Amino acid sequence: MKTNTALAAKDFGFNCTIIGDACATKNMKIQGKTVPAGEVQDSFLSALSYFYSTVINTEEYLAGISPVQII
Repeated sequence: MKTNTALAAKDFGFNCTIIGDACATKNMKIQGKTVPAGEVQDSFLSALSYFYSTVINTEEYLAGISPVQII
């Protein structure tokens, strides 16, 4: 997942939509503890969805539920 891309895009005035289940990460370590990839993914997506982006899944995107408009 390219978190910095979403943060920078929002800072430049773009409205971002992330397809959460189309992103991937890996297990991460902090203070000697391994955090499973799924928990890392959920944490980052929830933080991004608070202010920086809308997070949807692939099914929602394909159904046209996305707030994204292509001009």
